[in-house]
Amino acid sequence: MQTDLLALQHISAFSHGDEGGNPAGVLVGETMLPDAQMQSIAADLGYSETVFAVPLADKDGYRVRYFSPENEVPFCGHATIALGAVLAQQHGRKTHRLELNEAVISVESWQENGQLQAALQSPQTKSEALSDDVTAQVLELFGLSEDDLDLRIPPARVHGGADHLVLALIDRAKLAGMAYDLEAMKQFMLGQGLVTIMLVHARGPQEFDVRNAFASAGVFEDPATGAAAAAFSGYLRDIGWAHGGEIQIVQGEDMGSKSLILAKIPSEAGASVRISGAARRMV
Repeated sequence: MQTDLLALQHISAFSHGDEGGNPAGVLVGETMLPDAQMQSIAADLGYSETVFAVPLADKDGYRVRYFSPENEVPFCGHATIALGAVLAQQHGRKTHRLELNEAVISVESWQENGQLQAALQSPQTKSEALSDDVTAQVLELFGLSEDDLDLRIPPARVHGGADHLVLALIDRAKLAGMAYDLEAMKQFMLGQGLVTIMLVHARGPQEFDVRNAFASAGVFEDPATGAAAAAFSGYLRDIGWAHGGEIQIVQGEDMGSKSLILAKIPSEAGASVRISGAARRMV
């Protein structure tokens, strides 16, 4: 057990050079720890997620689980990129099969000019329009109004391994001023079965500024959210957005932890999205 804990690595995923990104704990061990211990480790670390991975019995890939400080989540993009970074150090360039609680995905990992890199293939994506009632509730929680919405990207519930809400804002300043009551938002999100709520501002067809409220796990904001990026990319495809096959997301800038997320979007409805970015060792 102590040997496993000594193997715990701290990786910042979707980093911007030697700065920024979203920290994750990564523990690759021989056996999966008890649920209560994984939850305790995640809580003690305090990162938005910690990922636990063990080799599958046939050694062809890994069984993977993700824990926030307060609960287990079905899929976490930045922690998957962090896991890829650790596997790159162990195995060089390789694509690894990952068995999650509710999906099977993959992560490709490598090193390039001394920089750790990883790219995941998300679970399949889907989206649905948000009801007027739920839209009104979430706008009120953020202190926003319908006039703040960029209706070229209508409010929606999106999925790419986990459920998120998307609200697009016309004014970049409204994004910078994101504010809400943590406990009230947490109760709303848990009631809706959401992992994050994604506020986006379109710089252009292929560039977006993003903030992700993560109150469901008791965290005010996530500086990089790969799962939401995949779900959002699938939604852009669903609404016929002129994404040109790929987008770049800048996240975390307003909280001083700039993160860069790249998404490649195939044309097939519901198809997996490739999410990639750099990673850096923290300690």
